[in-house]
Amino acid sequence: MPEYKLPDPGEGLTEAEIVKWHVAVGDVVEINQIVVEIETAKSIVELPSPYAGAVSAILVAEGEMIPVGTPIIAIGDDVADEPAAGGAPEAPEAIDLSNPAASGGGEGESLVGRNKADRGPVRRARKVPSGAMAAHMQAQAAFETGGAPMVEADEEPVPATAAAPLDTPAAARTLAKPPVRKLAKDLGVDITTLTPSGPNGTVSREDVESAAGGDASGAPGLGAGAPRTSTAGGGEREWREPIKGVRKMMAQAMSRSAFTSPHVTEWVTIDVTRTMELVERLKARREFREVRVSPLLVLARACLLAMRRTPEINSWWDDAAQEVVYKRYVNLGIAAATPRGLVVPNVKDADSMSLLELAQALNALTATAREGKTQPAEMAGGTFTITNVGVFGVDSGTPIINPGESAILCFGAIRKQPWVDEATGEIVARDLTTLALSFDHRHIDGEKGSRYLADVAGIMADPASALLF
Repeated sequence: MPEYKLPDPGEGLTEAEIVKWHVAVGDVVEINQIVVEIETAKSIVELPSPYAGAVSAILVAEGEMIPVGTPIIAIGDDVADEPAAGGAPEAPEAIDLSNPAASGGGEGESLVGRNKADRGPVRRARKVPSGAMAAHMQAQAAFETGGAPMVEADEEPVPATAAAPLDTPAAARTLAKPPVRKLAKDLGVDITTLTPSGPNGTVSREDVESAAGGDASGAPGLGAGAPRTSTAGGGEREWREPIKGVRKMMAQAMSRSAFTSPHVTEWVTIDVTRTMELVERLKARREFREVRVSPLLVLARACLLAMRRTPEINSWWDDAAQEVVYKRYVNLGIAAATPRGLVVPNVKDADSMSLLELAQALNALTATAREGKTQPAEMAGGTFTITNVGVFGVDSGTPIINPGESAILCFGAIRKQPWVDEATGEIVARDLTTLALSFDHRHIDGEKGSRYLADVAGIMADPASALLF
């Protein structure tokens, strides 16, 4: 039967996690119908089916991390082979795709390994058959960076040694939920040697803990990776989550940037009352009625205009070539917090957009990020980033520069606070906020960083001053 293999969603990524299946065994799917969501190190990606037909098997459970090229779903019917000389049919072409170390997301997930015990160990054909499988390979090539693969001529599958009878312990797949497999791995327990005591012949958490020589209360023999059970509430006092996907990529990128680029951060507190008044006037305009207008839009525009005076902010230190790369375009990144980690999609060529076009692009960018649907291409090639911590009620911070960029601006919360009017000397209530700029001090000195931050602050304090840029 045709097996859909996990494709490379882009930028040479080598693995992905199965997040959610949109189909089940027995469902009839069409070509290009979305069948599964996967999480790569960059984002959540929806995969369309390259085949049409009935789903005959889901080969990978939700929560499993698998390498690119692993079959994940079988669509279509088995093709009956002619009986072998001894009268027994050859084993069907298949691969065992289970991942005993998968951590999974909860106790209620599908059992890893179910419905796979009836398939004997076999080897796949090394070459791809023509026809339907050739079309499958071409469909996968759409996700790959190296172009379409070469499709070779048909080759008959080569069966492996005959499988052991299914009623023997060696042949039957050990059934266990992903968290139980993770616990067994942490404790160093071989799950295949355990006698199942759970429902339907599954290995339970208690089976693993008993084999480890202790229990959940922390008795001797329990590994450091096992959860500790609270004596008061009955729940876990500690739990572990694997570092993977977007969160893993974020950690690597931030660590690399923090310990590579010498960061300098400068702060300024400003009166943005006039900006808030401008936002209200924009909301009332006919052309802005269909888009969300916020102070972030005015700040984004201010950042773009201020770069005209300080182009170093929109440059990049190429350490390998020992050159500073100046860019005549601005791909404006907006840091967005998602349940799976921080992502920084960017608006391509934001400097060439009108204020309305920029508002529409920011609306689309943030909506996609909230849904977890940001694609790798939307996060690549950023030149400058704004991180808006004000939405969390935070005054400001010291942001870390994204790799490949030279500066990042932190936008704090806007609050009504006492402010001394410079003209009259009176204390009045005004809308105040704090901006913090982190920049790469290897090629952006204090004078350039200060000038840029002052220009941005000046536009936010008096939006009419944007006419001077």
